[in-house]
Amino acid sequence: MRKKVIAGNWKMNKSLNESQELVSKIINGLGNDTKCDVIVCPPFTSLSEVHSLIKNTPVKMGAQNMYHEESGAYTGEISADMLISVGCEYVILGHSERRAIFNESNKSINNKIKAALNKKLIVIFCVGELLEQREKGITTDVVSEQITKGLDGISSENMSKVIIAYEPVWAIGTGKTATPQQAQDVHSFIRELIAKIFSSVVADNLIIQYGGSVKPDNASELLTQKDIDGALVGGACLKADSFLGIIASA
Repeated sequence: MRKKVIAGNWKMNKSLNESQELVSKIINGLGNDTKCDVIVCPPFTSLSEVHSLIKNTPVKMGAQNMYHEESGAYTGEISADMLISVGCEYVILGHSERRAIFNESNKSINNKIKAALNKKLIVIFCVGELLEQREKGITTDVVSEQITKGLDGISSENMSKVIIAYEPVWAIGTGKTATPQQAQDVHSFIRELIAKIFSSVVADNLIIQYGGSVKPDNASELLTQKDIDGALVGGACLKADSFLGIIASA
């Protein structure tokens, strides 16, 4: 049975002191007995200090992005080795904001996924459609292209280190949430697609998270859907009480 995975993407929020305060509240509220995996993804500037606080707790840590090269003249970029050196086990790649604001292509995301997996990082690979694409009825076409191109050249063995996060772009930070059935339909499609690309075994074991205005009051209904294995949480992860409420739902 697939374990639920709840990850918090802090985005460009929280100073160092604020990060320490938030993660301390999460740890204290969580205790040592949790039935799901909990991941926090602070900004780069807080990773080292957050890692020092989560040692010997159930909380794990990820980064929000990375570059595919190992080192070199890439001003402002961060490598997989750098993330690992400060305690990251996970990295979010392909987020819609990276695609839309920073013009990341499926090819560049694919390069990052390969680089992360090569360094044994677990990838949270984001996919999802725009509102106009959903209204045109091409959600599955968009998601299929993102997954097919994003996972090009990835082995079945490496898929054990990949989590897919379905995030309908129209539901991110808007207060709108896909209905549980809308989310389940796309999650089911993703699992079937992974079975075709890789195998039914890979698909059955794949963790597929939902992301898009997940809150304590809608988390339970989303997380009880057959193919929804967790949540990639945005705004609601910036307050300990709301993040803990989503974790409790899982």
